[in-house]
Amino acid sequence: MNAVTAPKPREEVMSRSDTSCGVLPDVTSTAQDLARFVVEAAINAPSVHNTQPWWFHGADHEIGVHADEERRLPVADPDGREMMISCGAALFTARVALRYLGIVPEVQVLPEPRLATLVAKINWTETAPPADYERQLFAEIQRRRTHRGGFDAEPLPDGILAAAMDEVSKENSTLRIISDEAQRHALAAVVEAADYALRANSSRTREQSKWVPPPSSTRRDGVPATAYPARAERVEPNFPSRDFAHGRGWGLPPAHVGHPARSAGVVAVLTTASDRPADWIGAGQALQRVLLFATNCGLSAALHSQPLEIPQLREFIRMQFCDGRYPQMVLRFGATGQTAVSVRRPVDDVLF
Repeated sequence: MNAVTAPKPREEVMSRSDTSCGVLPDVTSTAQDLARFVVEAAINAPSVHNTQPWWFHGADHEIGVHADEERRLPVADPDGREMMISCGAALFTARVALRYLGIVPEVQVLPEPRLATLVAKINWTETAPPADYERQLFAEIQRRRTHRGGFDAEPLPDGILAAAMDEVSKENSTLRIISDEAQRHALAAVVEAADYALRANSSRTREQSKWVPPPSSTRRDGVPATAYPARAERVEPNFPSRDFAHGRGWGLPPAHVGHPARSAGVVAVLTTASDRPADWIGAGQALQRVLLFATNCGLSAALHSQPLEIPQLREFIRMQFCDGRYPQMVLRFGATGQTAVSVRRPVDDVLF
C-alpha cells in the first residue's frame, strides 16, 4: 500500500499501543493472535444492508477471505456483485491492519477457480515499518460510518477530490466526479427512479426487511435503528436513501428540523474497466480505500446502489455517465455533524 499526503487529515495518529481493534500482536505472535487482530479490523468494512457476507480462515502466514453465500441477497444481488464488493472492502481493511503491524501483505484474488467463494488469500514473508498515512487509515477503520442524509453546503478543501481519485486509481478503479450541475440532477433522477421502483417491488421490500431489526433487537448484523433516520432527509439534488424505517417510526430523529434541503455534496461514481468477479472485488477495495481516506479528511460518505441493482438503469448510467466503464457504486461526499452507530458480528462467528 502506497502512502499519499491527505489534505487536512485528522491531527491525531493512532500509536501502536493505542488500538480498539483488540490486543495488538507483533510479527512474532501466534498465527491465531495475528489472524484475530486482522479479522477484528476487517469486519468493520461496509457491506450491503450490513449483511457482513464474509468469513475468514487463519493459518501460518496466511489469512483467507471467503464470501458467505448464505448472506447474499438473492433478489437484489442475484449475481453476487454487491457481495463481492463487500468482501473486497473487508480484504482492503485486512491489508491495512497487516500494514499497521509492519507486515507486507501479498494478495492473491480468486486464487482457486473451483472455489469461487474464496475471495482472496493474503500471505506474507516480508516486514517493513508502516508509513504514517497507513497508520492513519488504520485509525479510521472503526470511525468510518455510512451516512444517510445531506451534507453541509460548504465546498470541500482544495485537493481532496484529486487525492480521492488518486486513491481509487491505486486499486485499478476510477472515481468519476459528476461536477456538471445538469448531470448531477440527471443522476439524482435515476437514483430516485430506482429507489421508487425497488420500494414498489414486494420481493425486494421483504428481503430488505429481513435485514432491518427492530430497535430492541440484540442482533449484530443488519441495519440497526441507530444507523438511519426515521424520516428521510431531502437533499438537493435529491438522492434518496433506502427506506429502512418503512413508516414504523424507527430510526434517528431529524437533525435539522425546519431546515431547507441540505446539499447532496460531491457526487461521484466508482467504476471499473471490466465487470467480472475480480473487478467487483477490486471495486470493493477501492471503495474502502476512498472511504477511509475521506474519514481521515473529516468527511462522510453516502452510498447509493439502488440503480445498480436494476440492469437497465445500470446500463444507462454506464453509457451516460461513465463513458462505457462499469459503475459499481454511486457515492456522495461531504461534511456533516451527524453520527450513526452500527453493529458487527463477533470475531468468533467469522474466524475459523
